[in-house]
Order: sequence, then C-alpha cells, then structure tokens
Amino acid sequence: MTSKSQIEVENKLISIVKENEQDYICLTDMVRDEEGTDHIRNWMRNRNTVEFIGLWETLNNPNFKHVEFDTFRKQAGLNSFNLTPKKWIEATNAIGLISKSGRYGGTYAHKDLAFEFGSWISPMFKLMLIKEYQRLKEIESNQYNLEWNVKRILTKTNYLLHTDAVRDCILPEKNYEKDKEWLIYAEEADLLNVALFNCAAKDWREANPEKAKKGLNIRDFASINELVVLSNLENFNSILIRNQIDKPERFKQLKDIVKIQLKSLDEQDFMKSLKKISDDIYIENKKKLE
Repeated sequence: MTSKSQIEVENKLISIVKENEQDYICLTDMVRDEEGTDHIRNWMRNRNTVEFIGLWETLNNPNFKHVEFDTFRKQAGLNSFNLTPKKWIEATNAIGLISKSGRYGGTYAHKDLAFEFGSWISPMFKLMLIKEYQRLKEIESNQYNLEWNVKRILTKTNYLLHTDAVRDCILPEKNYEKDKEWLIYAEEADLLNVALFNCAAKDWREANPEKAKKGLNIRDFASINELVVLSNLENFNSILIRNQIDKPERFKQLKDIVKIQLKSLDEQDFMKSLKKISDDIYIENKKKLE
C-alpha cells in the first residue's frame, strides 16, 4: 500500500510516497512551473549524476544491471547523450527512481537521490528540502508516540475488566487469604504476557534490572500493534474466565488470537510493529510468530 504525505519548500508542495518502507520524493513537484521534465533530463544526462545514481544502485540494489550502467556512464557528457528516468529504470532495473502515472503521477526518487537533485536546483533548495523532510519525520514520530500512549492507557483501562473477572470467578474458588490474592492476579497477567511476549513479568525484570528499578515493565516497551492485541486479550480472557474455561484452553485460544491479529496488524502498518525503546527510538521486533 502506498501512503502519501507532503512538504512545502519555497512555496512548492512536494509529495512523498512510501514504497517498500522507503520514502520517495517527487522530483516533478520540485521543479513544477519551471523546466519540469527537461530539468530532470538535464540532471540525468550529467556525468556526475550518472555516476552517483549508479553508485547508489550498486550499494542498494542486488538486481542492478551493471553492464547497462557502464554503457550509460561511458556515454554521459556527450552532446548526443540523453537519459530519461523511464529509460534508466527499464535498462538497469533501477529502484532509486520511480515513474508514476495516475493520481500521484510524476518522477519520484529515493530521498538520497532527491536530496542530490535538490543540489542541482540550488544549495539553498537542498538545505530547505532536508530541513522540511526532517520536520515531517519528527511529526510522524510524535504521532506514533501519541498513539502509543493512547493504546497504553487503553490496555491499563481494559485491565480492570480482566482483574474484575479474576476477582469474581477465580478468587472465590481458590479461597486464598487476602495477603495471597495478588498471586492469582499476577498469574493471570502473566498468562497474557507469555501468550503475547513469550516472557513472564519476572523473567523480564531479571533480564532488565535497571529498567525494573525505574518501575518499568515489559508492557512499557511493546509496539503499538502489540498493545492493541493486548487490549483485545484482556477483554477476551475476562470473558473466558467468566465462562469457566480452564487455563490451558484459555492459553491456547489466546495464543491463536496473538498469531492471527499480530500478523494482520503488522502487515497493515510496519511502523506500528516496532518495539518502543524511548519517546523517539523504536526497534524492529525480531521475534516472529511461527
């Protein structure tokens, strides 16, 4: 799925689309109302440009056709040499440039190449382009932080449903003394932790003593998608408890939900599958469901 955002540089609205989790900036928008396509062609026929975009493809594209690239490199600089984005893409199997038609039509370049094209326009344009792009990324990061905080609050709220079910349906059967009741709540919380994170709270604290000293727990480092699933697990497990489903069967059903829902959510939005480390740092969740 292609998502679109925009930045404004020197009164020009410049589109940014995401392809394979990489940002591509519209070169056409960058020179709109100027030379347009001719400006892009002039940039591409320059020897330094051919060298640069060819080197980028060499570093980032395992399917790049080097023989065709060498042909372009030898011809670059000649008066008769002409190179268009479409010609470059088709001949070399390039991925750094994209020619789009339709709603988001135009020539798009990976941000690394788009910044280089910005230099071709002017040093000032390149600096403003980078500044606005970075500002957009900061806004997007803050949006994910906001959503993470909302989901974290939701899981804490829904946990009340979970504890109420434990209080009403499990504690009466166990007949624990008051000072021991916390064990049942902890066991049921860990049922969800193990189903979702493959780790009990105690195991996590032992593996992360410094974080535990600060009062943090395994759920404070979950991804947005994991928090969504956790909220669903809390609701579902409370229903299973009230229906008097035994723990082994509940665990099996909870694991099934995790596998199905996380896969669906992660495929829909990769960013929301990243583990939260701090307010501005996320890492990819390397543990995949089997």
